[in-house]
Amino acid sequence: MVDEEDVNVKTRKPRQVSITRSNCKACIREKVNKEGQFEVVAHVIQHNHELTKPQWYYLHRSERKMTEEKVVTIKTMKSSGLTTMDTYNYMATEAGGEQNIGHSVVDHLNFCSRLRMEQIEAGDAQTLVNILSQEKSEDPNFFFRVKFDKEGRICNIFWRDSMMLEDYRIYGDVLVFDTTYRTNRYNLICAPFVGINNHWHNCMFACAFIGDETTDSFVWLLQTFFKAMEDRKPTSIFTDQDQEMANAILEVIPNTRHRLCIWHLEQNAITRFGALKKDKEFKFAFNQCLKMCVTEQEFEAKWQAMLQKYELTKHSWYKRVYELKDKWCPALCRDFFSAGILSSQSSESTNHAIGFRASKATTLTEFYTIFKKTTNRWRSTEKYDEFTFSKSIAFTSLPLSGMLKHAAQVFTLSLFRNFEEEFGYFMATTFQMLGSNEECLLYQVTLEDKPWSAHQTKFAKTEAWDRLKNQDPKQQYIPWRQTMMRKYYNLILKSQENEETRAFMEESFRNSLKMVEDLLASAAQKESAEAASNIPDVADNTQSNTDASSASSTSTCVPIILDP
Repeated sequence: MVDEEDVNVKTRKPRQVSITRSNCKACIREKVNKEGQFEVVAHVIQHNHELTKPQWYYLHRSERKMTEEKVVTIKTMKSSGLTTMDTYNYMATEAGGEQNIGHSVVDHLNFCSRLRMEQIEAGDAQTLVNILSQEKSEDPNFFFRVKFDKEGRICNIFWRDSMMLEDYRIYGDVLVFDTTYRTNRYNLICAPFVGINNHWHNCMFACAFIGDETTDSFVWLLQTFFKAMEDRKPTSIFTDQDQEMANAILEVIPNTRHRLCIWHLEQNAITRFGALKKDKEFKFAFNQCLKMCVTEQEFEAKWQAMLQKYELTKHSWYKRVYELKDKWCPALCRDFFSAGILSSQSSESTNHAIGFRASKATTLTEFYTIFKKTTNRWRSTEKYDEFTFSKSIAFTSLPLSGMLKHAAQVFTLSLFRNFEEEFGYFMATTFQMLGSNEECLLYQVTLEDKPWSAHQTKFAKTEAWDRLKNQDPKQQYIPWRQTMMRKYYNLILKSQENEETRAFMEESFRNSLKMVEDLLASAAQKESAEAASNIPDVADNTQSNTDASSASSTSTCVPIILDP
């Protein structure tokens, strides 16, 4: 009878190894004689196998050696981020073929494996701590912290250099904190802190490895980050959809606006679409809710319509997303600075630009090397942007008004392009009065050919209505001004390419300006004459004049109300 325990025992299949020994007697033996010279004592010429071919000589062990020069070369290339096979192929190309390298591809793979094992045997996490300590000795403002678990093992590591602190001082209004990256052999969570610089490109603020995604770990990480950053808090922080992280943010920085990256929402939504994944109309409806809503009423209407049409009212994920609408809906997030992260394009760019070339086999020390190269690449891009900005002025196809000229002088090229786009939208808007009552006028502002952009705005409050009643001409001031601006703007565009039309426009402007000034002066004289004719007789109003004289001798303060 077979023992039950024996049945469950797994036996390893023996390794299949080719036989390389044939008990060949061929040899040559020598010994040192009395004169100190080598003397052949035996020589068997006959082999019991075929002899090797000349083209195979470099594969023999006697012809293969990993020299110190090759070791240095391989280490340098590995630190540059090249894969093991990339380093071998480069050396083979440089030597004129793999037969001239002096070692085989197997030797190369084994050496790189031993190189990695040396780091692990020495303690990969400890090796990284040693590297960070070395960075601290070279950069006095370098900051790093290490947290140990109850067993004394390293569980969290955080670091930032001095330039990251300088960047955060300047660009730290908006912070992107992403913990979705896990590519390393220990499955640790990589948590880079990223910002947006004045060229609308990413800049690195700090980075960390954490062992888990608990509230305690996030609290430690955020507290450490702000300690490293002189306790400067951001205006807004963008993260993925993680409740433990949200708890930590509420505890550490309760006054910072916490928002969700639209890019992460889109990626999560794709996995929840199910059978609707191929439905183009549903995708369009979802994107309308995610990006296109201007007002809260519009968002609510479109969201409820989408849930009803596709029977999603009881879907738990959509319920959860709706409960978090204040953290991602554009119509509800217009009252704070976001550096464009609320837009899907900017959010995706920030998350994709990390660009770590790592794999599941990447060690912590290898990852740190890759991280430094990524950071240096970003800084190199920033230097190039600064150089380009210092040597050029933004060009625009629009006529350079005073506002655009000023923007071109003070904005970087990237920011000017965004401002130019918004300026173009402004010129393309149309106003339509929807109605009025005793308290306000209601207008609808819309971009041409984009009905979804319609936005209703109130023109005046009760005090303004009192000034505009009785059909005061100023009642139509804003829509009339907008209409005339668009007319003249289109006329300028038509005239700018021809010298004669430009001269005609300039002369017409001078004539129009003079006529307007003359008309305004005539109107002012007429108002003065009417006011003089209404002055009461002095003899009949002695007491009134006395009072008026007394009042006129007293300084009167008129309150000025500024529209926020």
